[in-house]
Amino acid sequence: MGEYVTRLVVGVGGRAGVSVEEVCALVEETLRGAGLATGAVTALATVESKTAEPGIAGAAERFGVPLVGYPAERLALIPVPHPSASVRAAAGTASVAEAAALAGGGELLVPKRRSVAATCAVATAEEHDLRHHGDAEVADAGGSLVDLAVNVRSDTPPQWLKERIAASLGDLASYPDGRAARAAVAARHGLPVERVLLTAGAAEAFVLIARALGAVRPVVVHPQFTEPEAALRDAGHRVERVVLRPEDGFRLDPAAVPEEADLVVVGNPTNPTSVLHPAAALAALARPGRTLVVDEAFMDAVPGEREALAGRMDVPGLVVLRSLTKTWGLAGLRIGYVLAEPEVIAKLAAAQPLWPVSTPALVAAEACVSPPALAEAEAAARRIAVDREHLLAGLAEFEEVTVSGVAEGPFVLVRIPGAADVRTRLRALGFAVRRGDTFPGLDPDWLRLAVRDRATTGRLLQALDHALALAGR
Repeated sequence: MGEYVTRLVVGVGGRAGVSVEEVCALVEETLRGAGLATGAVTALATVESKTAEPGIAGAAERFGVPLVGYPAERLALIPVPHPSASVRAAAGTASVAEAAALAGGGELLVPKRRSVAATCAVATAEEHDLRHHGDAEVADAGGSLVDLAVNVRSDTPPQWLKERIAASLGDLASYPDGRAARAAVAARHGLPVERVLLTAGAAEAFVLIARALGAVRPVVVHPQFTEPEAALRDAGHRVERVVLRPEDGFRLDPAAVPEEADLVVVGNPTNPTSVLHPAAALAALARPGRTLVVDEAFMDAVPGEREALAGRMDVPGLVVLRSLTKTWGLAGLRIGYVLAEPEVIAKLAAAQPLWPVSTPALVAAEACVSPPALAEAEAAARRIAVDREHLLAGLAEFEEVTVSGVAEGPFVLVRIPGAADVRTRLRALGFAVRRGDTFPGLDPDWLRLAVRDRATTGRLLQALDHALALAGR
């Protein structure tokens, strides 16, 4: 396993005219008292209105780190251990130092400390780049790499779907009308149309959920797709994590989720672990007053869609997200949908911009939920399952490679000591794979591999053998 060096963010507040010397002395004394090194500080953080304060800006410059400013309204939403009514009245947040330290998503290590005119608090810095996605691995490669980093099914979209989309271009002068596509999605899942919302991919749905549902204590189950947490943070929420362990096969224990959580987000099958959680375990997370968000973006790649909750109306507070971009190769078109209670759908729809889904995307949605398309997707899921077993069998031949959990999705998560070097060597050999250390709960020894056809997998395994040999493993 790789090890992280703890990185720190220092939240700073100060009265008008506070000196650089006072801010620096307080920060240094606070770090020293906690046994923390000044060299581990990656940023000073404060409320936006204080970023121009010479004493605070000068302290950041003296420490050689950036000064990050957050809007007061965002900091006001972050729970802090030492709130102050007078500070809230003056700065718009109950504790500038503590809220600013926590705004990056880390954990508070040292609560608020004071001097005459300054305050500071220390938190861990976020270790994971929540905005890194698989497409970054192949950006600017000019098609020169075999793409095992992105989970979009290869050789898609199919020709018939391209033709359907192309035929819709004649209607671009008219505003999009989503009624037919919405009705088709509802019929596909046996739901009333009031329980369906079409979105510009599942990613838009995460933004709508973060902004419109008013969560007080949101919890995200990791490792999983990082956009839900990123969207919640951007909306000003303080996000709690439940991190599943490789020693447990990344299986979910519903009891690990705090009872007080009023919004819970979990993927199924989960990106990047490829673990398929039992529907009963997920349904056990439902509570009165809780919104349970289940991201089923890859469920149509599971034969028979085992353990799916889409279409269920007996689970209170259930919100299911589906994407049509993965199986059908429509990542550039952006189309997905939300299934939820009508009241939730109405709140999410009110937060959408006008005409959020384009006419070609609406046509694609209607086409992809038709009976012939569903049969094609099921056949593709069965082929993927066979190809995945071939990949897993090949990986089992390497002593250096460990697969944690039972893979059920169109990708596999592996642990390889020194994976960062292996990934670089694979790239030099023509293969792009997804780094794992941007997912909370994983470190640099993890890689995610998309499932491809047997011939491509054979070439990958040969390249992996070569990469491991070059790494001296």
